[in-house]
Amino acid sequence: MSKKRENKYVVVADFKDLKDGNHVYIKGDKYPRENSENKPTAARIKELASIKNKMKKVLIKEQD
Repeated sequence: MSKKRENKYVVVADFKDLKDGNHVYIKGDKYPRENSENKPTAARIKELASIKNKMKKVLIKEQD
């Protein structure tokens, strides 16, 4: 039985995640953090990976 591969993301610009207890992510960090209080939804990941967020810039990208 194969386990569903979970996408991994890397932070490309520093930001405070308002939907994860105001955790501050620094460029180069993995997203989401291992001890995250909330697992991000697909919509949240899409928001952070686009310019359609409060900072108006891409904050995370999918890691190879």
